Amino acid sequence: MNQKTTRISPEEIARQKDFCAQIHAMNAALPAQPLAYVDTYGCQQNEADSERLRGYLSEMGYGFTGDENAADVIILNTCAIREHAEQRVFGNLGALVHAKRNHPGQIICVCGCMAQEKHVSERIKQSFRHVDLVFGPHALWRFPELLWRIHTRRGRIFDTPDEAGSIAEGIPVRREGKVKAWVSIMYGCNNFCSYCIVPYVRGRERSRQPEDILSEVRALAAEGYKDITLLGQNVNSYGKDLGREGVDFAWLLEQVNAVPGDFLIRFMTSHPKDASERLFDVMAKCEKVAPHLHLPFQAGNDRVLKAMNRGYTREHYLGLIAALRQRIPDIVLTSDIIVGFPGETTEEFEDTLKVLEAVRFDALFTFIYSPREGTPAAKMPDPMSKEEKAANFQRLVDLQNAISAEKQAAYVGKTMRCLVDVLSDDPRHNLNARTAGGRLVHFSGDESLLGQYVDLKITDSSTWALFGELA
Repeated sequence: MNQKTTRISPEEIARQKDFCAQIHAMNAALPAQPLAYVDTYGCQQNEADSERLRGYLSEMGYGFTGDENAADVIILNTCAIREHAEQRVFGNLGALVHAKRNHPGQIICVCGCMAQEKHVSERIKQSFRHVDLVFGPHALWRFPELLWRIHTRRGRIFDTPDEAGSIAEGIPVRREGKVKAWVSIMYGCNNFCSYCIVPYVRGRERSRQPEDILSEVRALAAEGYKDITLLGQNVNSYGKDLGREGVDFAWLLEQVNAVPGDFLIRFMTSHPKDASERLFDVMAKCEKVAPHLHLPFQAGNDRVLKAMNRGYTREHYLGLIAALRQRIPDIVLTSDIIVGFPGETTEEFEDTLKVLEAVRFDALFTFIYSPREGTPAAKMPDPMSKEEKAANFQRLVDLQNAISAEKQAAYVGKTMRCLVDVLSDDPRHNLNARTAGGRLVHFSGDESLLGQYVDLKITDSSTWALFGELA
């Protein structure tokens, strides 16, 4: 891999916008506006990438649809974090044969983390002949040029350069809605957890300049966005590559907090080995920073954590939680856990349950270990049966569900300031809102409340949601 991070020049981005203009002129000559469908899998960073793809497509003159049969351009923005996600992509990709058969001029693209994996791009090349364009995260900034080549030349294109990655400013963004916004502050990862493919497909850690981030946040605040999430594979590493004294993630939070406007600041994701008490101090003093921390611990046993290459111990993790709760007693805590890592015994898994009982998370994202080709963990002995792993996983889920239900019930009777963010699909309650800590609240009210802060009295709860009424 080329280890040097490149910063894409404004001239290069202007060149991409020239390709957008050429495609726009071509589309304007058509009898009807062509449509694009962007189907996103995986994490918030993929969602942010899809917003940039939609931004480019909008400048090219495309409208948007959620129907693959009506689309002239289909983009599958993929995730490689677990096998289930990959199989779902391959299944959906195979089904697109029928859409293209009915619409021979349709252009099908695959991008994102899966596309960057060599074995995946080779499988697409050999077995999914209806796919026209495959490009990895490093080539996203050149999407207009790649699409222009598909339009004007024969043949398929595979663009998955093996590089450290780049920073490209000035790519247009088309966001979903006017309430919540993702802001990527950095890209890539240097941690190389033994089970994770992300560093291999997204490249090395590289931070955006703070001036560019703050300019984007100011624009979002001026447009009325109420919930802004700062994104990075490990936000706590922000600034380490910039060589600017004093510029780190805690400093950046302070700068974002000082931006005028009525909005909440969230961030994803923090790594325990880099989380600091200075960060917790900043979270406590900055009134716009949401009282929520997602801090993945993955396993509660030190031997397993070492095999995962996580860089911390159970004791260190629990110390972080204690230090955070000392500063923000009502902090909402969420985390990630992997069950059945290669070599993990049931006795070692018991240590994970002990961490749950000690910390009492508000919610968890839980997974049974999924081997990723090319990672060290994929080569480790894994003697535990699928049945044993499933049994341990169920024990974990049962314990966390009981804790979550108890945590949720404690909100009943309280009045909470909540942001009304989306319409509900629950027929009993037409609106959904979020507390500052990110807890979901179903309630009924006028749709004009969308995008507004309201005070809700919590009247009931379930394991996963709260129910309220306007106070």
